[in-house]
Order: sequence, then structure tokens, then C-alpha cells
Amino acid sequence: MATIAQLKALFESFISKDDERFITYGLQIAAHEAKLGHGKIAEELRQLIDNARKKRDSAELNNTVPLVQPQGELARLLSASYPKTRLSEMILSKDISLRLDRVIQEQRHIEEITAHGLQPRRKFLLIGPPGTGKTMTAFALAGELHLPLFIIRLESIITKFMGETSAKLRMVFDSLQKHRGVYLFDEFDSIGAMRASSNDVGEIRRVLNSFLQFIDHDCSNSMILAATNHPNMLDYALFRRFDDVIEYSLPDKMQISELIQNKLAGFVVNDIDYSVLAQNAKDLSFAEITRACEDAIKEMIISKKEFVTEQMVKQMLHERIRYQT
Repeated sequence: MATIAQLKALFESFISKDDERFITYGLQIAAHEAKLGHGKIAEELRQLIDNARKKRDSAELNNTVPLVQPQGELARLLSASYPKTRLSEMILSKDISLRLDRVIQEQRHIEEITAHGLQPRRKFLLIGPPGTGKTMTAFALAGELHLPLFIIRLESIITKFMGETSAKLRMVFDSLQKHRGVYLFDEFDSIGAMRASSNDVGEIRRVLNSFLQFIDHDCSNSMILAATNHPNMLDYALFRRFDDVIEYSLPDKMQISELIQNKLAGFVVNDIDYSVLAQNAKDLSFAEITRACEDAIKEMIISKKEFVTEQMVKQMLHERIRYQT
């Protein structure tokens, strides 16, 4: 017989119309029955769940799935979108690419994993310099998993009034439970700063303590991504709250060359020396190099040139370097 907790979770997911959670808890009950030796009942439950999943998938193919949009006060705290970005659009190191692919595979097999009493990784801390792919990773994960991306508006959450920020943070975590998606806390150091910091104020300490409590008790199927350019500012207690810490860095010469080739594809002739351009782009981020390539294409259009030249790209890269310094 299914446990009271399993039945309660099953009914809660049904009432909230969370199909993913409903199917997950149904499979957990089937697995529980199988362990008790009730093989026939377990098989019947799995068959019912498979039929329900097929009907759901068929309905989604034949109908436009409405975009989940936060309502009321929550609309001021979250922005929602359905990205179409894919990991293949990003230039990543082999290590990060493998780790993100593993995350996607675990999320795609969430039902089988939870049926065995395990949990897929879903809480990630993304660290590294600006423009290295942290925010785009959130878009890509949402795009790959066909989930909504919710970006938390920290400027709306953090207020000067005692207790108000924690209350707003609770609303965000309530949304994680109700609406499965990818939730991005960008510039996370604004709420994750060390509690022992000499210039800290009491309200920020309370906000961080609230976040630690919320993330500890979160048992949703949503993904939590926290991104920061300043990991050294984060409180030490945060790091162990995440399933993975993924560190991004500036691109190396090979990655720069690949990125420039991808961005200029169809706009250049064969006499471009990408190794020279890669040298010129040293110390620039992926985002800055992308903007330089786009600027070169716009220059080609405005000057009515037939192709983007190597000199055009060099000029735009040099402008980006001067801008950074």
C-alpha cells in the first residue's frame, strides 16, 4: 500500500495540475508496490501512467501550450520566457559541456530517477567573469528541456524594510514548487554576500539566512541557478547548498577561433586568418567577441561591402579591448 506521504503528494500535484510531479509520484508508488511484491498492481499502475503520459504528449502536440506568466505581486519579482536556445549554440570547454549534458540527461529521465528514490541534480552555482556564458547557460537549459525560464528581479526583491525581502523570497520559492521551470538568480552576490562582512547590514544577513532555509527545504522539480562574477564575496555556507559549482572562464585561442568562425559564417571569404584574430581577441569574453563580430557585419552592410574583411574584425576587436581598459 502506498504511504500517506506519497498519496498526499499525488493529490497535491493533481490539484495544482502539475503533470510532471503527478507522474513522478505515481511511478514512485508503483515502485513501492513492486518492492512489496505486488507485481501485478505495480505493472497496472505503470500502464495507467504510460497511457496518461501518451495522452498528455498528444495534447501538447495538437495544442499550443500557454506560457506560464507570474501574476500579481509575483509578476514584479519574476520575468518569464520560453527560450529556444540550445547548448550547441554555445562554445564551451569539454568539461562544462559534459557536465551540462549530464544535467540535461538527468532532467529528461527525472521520472525513472525519482522512482528509484534518487534525485536529479537541479541546484547549480555558476561562477566566472562577465560574458563567459553563465546567463546563456540558463537559457540553454530551459531551451533544451522545453521549460520556462524565470529570471528573478533582485532589484524588486531586495528592499530596505525589515522582513519584506524574505517574504518576497518566499513567494519565489513557492513558485518553484507550483511551476516547474529554470529559475535564475543573476548577480547572486547581492543576496549571498558573507554574513561576517564588515559593511554588512542586518537585513542582508536575514535575507541570506532566509535563502539558506528556503533552498534547504526546497523539494520541487524546478532547477535553481545562481550566477555571480564575484564568488569570493559569497558566504561559505552557500557552496554546499548546491549540487554543482560550475566555473566559467575566458575563452582560449581555439575557442575564440571557433566562435569567430561561427559568428561570421556566410559573411567572409577564405582568406581570413582566424589564428591572428584569436590573438587579437585575447582576454575578451565570449560576449565581447560576439559583439565585435556583429559590429563587423554591420560595418559590412553599411559600407556596402560584399564580405567582412579581416581588418574589419580586427578593428572591432581592438575597440572592445580599448573599451575594457
